[in-house]
Amino acid sequence: MGSRLLREIAKEVLGEERARSIWSRIDVIGDIAVIKRPLRDAPSLEEYRLIAEKILERMPYIRSVWLQTGSVEGDFRLRGGLVHLAGERRTVTIYREHGCSFKVDIARVFVTPRLNYEHLRVARLVRPGEAVLNMFAGAGILSIVIAKLAKPSIVYSIDINPAAYELMKENVKLNRVEDVVKPLLGDAAEVVYRGLRKSSDRVLMPLPALALKYMDAALAALRGGRGWLHVYLHVERVKGSGHLEKAVSAVKARVEELGWGLAAARARVVRSVGPRLVQVVVDAEVEEAGH
Repeated sequence: MGSRLLREIAKEVLGEERARSIWSRIDVIGDIAVIKRPLRDAPSLEEYRLIAEKILERMPYIRSVWLQTGSVEGDFRLRGGLVHLAGERRTVTIYREHGCSFKVDIARVFVTPRLNYEHLRVARLVRPGEAVLNMFAGAGILSIVIAKLAKPSIVYSIDINPAAYELMKENVKLNRVEDVVKPLLGDAAEVVYRGLRKSSDRVLMPLPALALKYMDAALAALRGGRGWLHVYLHVERVKGSGHLEKAVSAVKARVEELGWGLAAARARVVRSVGPRLVQVVVDAEVEEAGH
């Protein structure tokens, strides 16, 4: 991603002290760079435009630069307040990850390269022949990485965003996984209760805002009274491993509330999402009471 060069560009424009708040807040998605405005001491729009022009000069594989002024928000998880800074005025690009190619639109579906390793990690956990359910699949990146790198029997890939669903369908064809990945449009819980009860061995819940709320549907999708959940949560960072323990406790409490038990669990920090906030994933093996 040229992080060293991005750091140098930010330092040239802002000076070393101010550059610290920005250089690590740049996502390179295909040939588009997205700069995320810090919460405090943000550069001026003119300074952002100067940074953007230097990025285009010195990183020729980047063709368009945008500023994200808001947070990721709404039911469709969209980047808030996108402002065009320099280069081509477009939001569609081809993003590549783990030998797969994805058509994405940064204005209509959320994608970040910061989840690159997490996608690979989860794919390596999938066992041959498993049926996998991705409840919040976006443009299908994780679903397709699993289909290409593991040997699942099927990946049910759900998203409520019509634009994400259309991109997902294109990406399934682009990566030739039509026989494995099944794109589905709709609210994940409604889709599960309508036709995917007891369908899956492993359920992915990569939307922290809804993971605990949709736990009942995730458990309903597991077959055989046992399976794996990958639950993503936003947790306040604390000293030691307290934030990991807090995430596991939240999952355990919700699972038990619904009549299931936690057979095994491990947690890890996926990424930082704020000054004191981290995204944590809990890999949880669960079993229905009485099994």
